[in-house]
Amino acid sequence: MSWRWWRRIRRGVQWLALALYIYLLFAALQRRVAFPLADLFLRLDPLLAASSMLAARAWIPRLAVGLITVLVTLLLGRVWCGWICPLGTVLDLARARRAKPKQGGDRLAKARASVLRHDAAWRKVKYLLLVLLLVGALLSNLTLMVLDPITILTRTMTTAILPALNRAVTVVEGAMYGVRPLRGVVDVLERALRGPVLPVKQGVYYGSLLFAALFAGLLALNLVAHRFWCRYLCPLGGLLALLARFSLIRRRPARCTSCGACASTCDMEAIHPEQGYEADPAECTVCLDCLTACRPQRIAFRLQARPAPAQPYDPTRRQFLAALGASALGVTLLEGQASVALPHPRLIRPPGAQDERAFLQRCVRCSQCMKVCPTSGLQPCLDEAGWRGLGTPRLVPRLGHCDYSCHACGQVCPTGAIPPLSLPLKRQESLGHAYIDTNRCLPWADGIPCIVCEEMCPVPDKAIRLIEETVRGEDGQEVVLQKPHVLRDLCIGCGICEYRCPLEGEAAIRVRRA
Repeated sequence: MSWRWWRRIRRGVQWLALALYIYLLFAALQRRVAFPLADLFLRLDPLLAASSMLAARAWIPRLAVGLITVLVTLLLGRVWCGWICPLGTVLDLARARRAKPKQGGDRLAKARASVLRHDAAWRKVKYLLLVLLLVGALLSNLTLMVLDPITILTRTMTTAILPALNRAVTVVEGAMYGVRPLRGVVDVLERALRGPVLPVKQGVYYGSLLFAALFAGLLALNLVAHRFWCRYLCPLGGLLALLARFSLIRRRPARCTSCGACASTCDMEAIHPEQGYEADPAECTVCLDCLTACRPQRIAFRLQARPAPAQPYDPTRRQFLAALGASALGVTLLEGQASVALPHPRLIRPPGAQDERAFLQRCVRCSQCMKVCPTSGLQPCLDEAGWRGLGTPRLVPRLGHCDYSCHACGQVCPTGAIPPLSLPLKRQESLGHAYIDTNRCLPWADGIPCIVCEEMCPVPDKAIRLIEETVRGEDGQEVVLQKPHVLRDLCIGCGICEYRCPLEGEAAIRVRRA
């Protein structure tokens, strides 16, 4: 088989991996019953596995699949980055659509030149971020998991791209429905898309514009250098780069003519002419582009037992120790400040995750729970839980309640931060308690009949009871009103009462943390 075929196979695997990622994304989208492999790519992520287990001080069997990626890297190098990673494939796709270099203007050219001048320093950043992340995990802080490539893509797709796609489909359907002959087509599309593919009710997510802007910035960095994120910033790439130095099968030029074709075609600039056109396995993503560029076909992948030699841009031992110490000191100081504050009463966590400290030690900010939540009630924290809780899920009942018939969030959580409770056990979990604001409640404040909260309460014995009281109306006539009262011993804090409260703005009944 020729090397050209291997390159085509690599691209085929890339597209298949991206297609599988997208399929799993839609298969688990706002479903009450979780798809079994919904978190497959997260489980394959060794950085997520290592940091989660360090922070939790426990072995998490669900994440043992990440050992496959480690073993493949030790055998073949950074195959994950060049063949499997869905974010890497998206960046390759963005490169295919980018403007030509001469269309970028002087500023873009200067940015590229500056990055190339400081290439050695830039390449160290991913190792620094890796150290920061692992030291934080060792100190039970997973805030920097927001930088994991799989969590970045899943969070952006869940909170920004998929809602935008759903709204775009709704706008197109509305326009088509205005044309009478197309109404039948719209009905067919609606039945085919709503429910099976797209959610019937599309929620909104806090921070969606911020997450979309950050992702757009990540794509824009491709204009400065292809796969800028993978080359300079990705902490998972840094971990795999360290492992790839010991990979058994590596690229070796044989009887090289020094034409330079391979170095000029390498998107990661991992091939060094001054070293006899050897490739640094820590930077090489095994894309195989150099094989097709070498017309004499004098490049081979061979078994090599010795670790790859160090490169000038590798962090020195002193730099590594300095980063380790600074990371530990910084996380410890910030941790001390964060531990002073108690969780806000309105910070409502998913079912079974009421121990805030234990929850933050396991949550990797992957947004899987938000993706499957059928009501879009689970929202990403921005500053509501402090800097430690950035990106973690919280229930916002005014936007969506915790469905009494759903326990999907615990089934898709890869780390067990949300326990995989059975539906009967989940129904017994108390997320919080509802409180009635008698100054806003219609029966209490205005003497207007309303029993929506009691009707909506899903607890079999009803956690909201109605007590009849006789009051005198504005016309002087006596009126019997049913006023709601919350039985906190029965209330599970699902929030449907707050969600369904007919008042505009802030609800008259609100859920607070248990």
